[in-house]
Amino acid sequence: MGLLRMVAESEATGKVREVYEDIMAVKGIGFVPNFWKALAVFPEHLEATWQKLKTVMRPGRLDLRTKEIIALAVSITNNCEYCIHSHTAALKRLGLDNAAIGEIVAVVDVFNGTNRIANAYRIEPDVTPDPE
Repeated sequence: MGLLRMVAESEATGKVREVYEDIMAVKGIGFVPNFWKALAVFPEHLEATWQKLKTVMRPGRLDLRTKEIIALAVSITNNCEYCIHSHTAALKRLGLDNAAIGEIVAVVDVFNGTNRIANAYRIEPDVTPDPE
């Protein structure tokens, strides 16, 4: 159960209605996901978060699928159940199957573990990226 009463699509007006319509249009879906309905209690935050997400997730040097893989990995690491479901569904719509999702989970598992080892031992970096 959420902490706040969400703003239902039927109750949305003004800025919230505009953002809801944009979310459905951009995502190509016929409903507003609960994440956005929760943010709508503070319309300025809803709008700012939606604009940031649209900007960041727009294909650039990384394609949308790569960005969704990163989003899933971060969601797993942060233990966000809502986000894990959302990004797994997005990746399946983008053509990944269960085996591919399993590989992502395995990469998250390995690197969360090895990162903790490196941090625990305070291992000094011996490989650094070349400055451009």
